[in-house]
Amino acid sequence: MLSWDIKPGLDQQYFEFVVREWVPGITKLGLQPREAWYAVYGECPQITTAIVNSDLDRMREILNGDDWSRLHDRLMEYVYNYEQRIVRSAPGFQL
Repeated sequence: MLSWDIKPGLDQQYFEFVVREWVPGITKLGLQPREAWYAVYGECPQITTAIVNSDLDRMREILNGDDWSRLHDRLMEYVYNYEQRIVRSAPGFQL
C-alpha cells in the first residue's frame, strides 16, 4: 500500500509520469498495480494505491533494489507525504 499527495502545481506532470513511467516501471519490476484511489477532499492522502506481488520475499527484494530506488526517486519529484507499507493482500478495501 502506497499513499502520497501531489505537489502543488504539478498535477499534469504527475499524471503524465504515472501513465508513461510509473505504471510501466512497476509492472516491469514484477509488481501488479491493483487499485488506485484519488481523494478530492478530506483529511487523507490524495493518492492511495495497492500494488501486489504473490511472494513476500520477492516484494522485499524489489523494494530494496536499484530499479525501485530510481523509480521511487522519480515519483518523489512529483509527490510529498509519501508512505509505504507491506500488508497481506485480502479481498476488499485495505488500510
